[in-house]
Amino acid sequence: MATKTARPKTANFRCSECGWTTAKWVGRCGECQAWGTVEESGEVLARTTAAAVVARPALRIGEVDATTAAYQATGVGELDRVLGGGLVPGAVILLAGEPGVGKSTLLLDVAARVAGLGRDVLYVTGEESTAQVKLRAERIGAVSENLYLSAETDLSQALGQVEQVSPGLLIVDSVQTLSSTAVDGSAGGVSQVREVAASLINAAKTRNMTTLLVGHVTKDGSIAGPRLLEHLVDVVCQFDGDRHSRLRLLRAVKNRYGPTDEVGCFDLTEDGIEGLADPSGLFVSRTKDPVSGTCITVTLEGKRPLVAEVQSLVAETGNAQARRATSGVDASRVAMLLAVLQQRASMSLAKDDSYVSTVGGVKLGEPATDLAVALAVASAKMNKPLPAQLIAFGEVGLAGEVRPVPGIARRINEAERLGFTHAVVPASPNGPGNVPSGFKVREVSTLAEALELLF
Repeated sequence: MATKTARPKTANFRCSECGWTTAKWVGRCGECQAWGTVEESGEVLARTTAAAVVARPALRIGEVDATTAAYQATGVGELDRVLGGGLVPGAVILLAGEPGVGKSTLLLDVAARVAGLGRDVLYVTGEESTAQVKLRAERIGAVSENLYLSAETDLSQALGQVEQVSPGLLIVDSVQTLSSTAVDGSAGGVSQVREVAASLINAAKTRNMTTLLVGHVTKDGSIAGPRLLEHLVDVVCQFDGDRHSRLRLLRAVKNRYGPTDEVGCFDLTEDGIEGLADPSGLFVSRTKDPVSGTCITVTLEGKRPLVAEVQSLVAETGNAQARRATSGVDASRVAMLLAVLQQRASMSLAKDDSYVSTVGGVKLGEPATDLAVALAVASAKMNKPLPAQLIAFGEVGLAGEVRPVPGIARRINEAERLGFTHAVVPASPNGPGNVPSGFKVREVSTLAEALELLF
């Protein structure tokens, strides 16, 4: 007797972070690379969508009116720099950062400045009451007649406020605190964040309303919620800063309307937040006489050159193993430079404790700061200060060579503007470029050559 074979069910698995689907279960998402987020979502039914009557015919690109998407300045120069010129009507901007870094303070200041230009601004908060927001606004001087406050955690109520106020700028603090009754799950969950973001983006595009969303971050620094959130919005900005430092840096990770290589610098104080057009003074100590173990360098944050100081202390150790400690620089890179100094420059450091730090809490992650770190360590070891008004930059390789770095002329011009007169730079085939009159530049090819020149 013939037996009937049951038709196997086609199971579908979906990533809860980004929505990626697969026919079989896997431990790691193939799209966002997240572990443990692929779950069974049931059988997939093939659906097709029929063509509908076109409501808005397609236009030739030359017929599109681009003036409706022109930049509108916020009055905060550093934010406008990062965004490429200002806010674009209808754009949705996601601002992410760690708790306490100053996201709400920055956006409240932006809201007041935009409202001061005569535009209605709606600030929706799900983390504070309106009275608490007003107290902070009075403290930082961000009170304006055209600034509306609303404390809502329900998405439909927030959209109702948008309908009533009809703002030109909407600020939501934060997207993880809003929830929709049409979707299961608590606020901040993957499905809730996806629904809230989609509804706010639809409102922004329909009403041509600029929208700023505050996003929480996880322990590893990534934006909380589904990865799809970063794909849906137009601009993703990261707001960084050390808790023990006043400096805050704003970077654009994604920007559909401008560059992503600009950095905005802010000074966070008790009286509010201010943009820093020239933040280099925060990263250089002001000593009357040169001190051993210090070296000034110029790093590039995006297109902006920043002058920073590297300090080092080398002392004999009484322990069996020497200690290495760093602050503001990469520990593994410092360990590499110490090995290069010992092997390529015959500098004995194996029995010495070595400490390397930056001034002002700035973090130097660019390889161009290698030469300054190496010279600071050598100066501390020999107890000989480097010449005054000297800067140094260049990437140091394991063979002891000093490699060229981008933006040599830009770095030299920034150093000359701040009063420096000498520079030690890597040798390059095209030379250092246009050097200011009276500024002395010495090109070196190896670390040993730089040490022989300065010591």
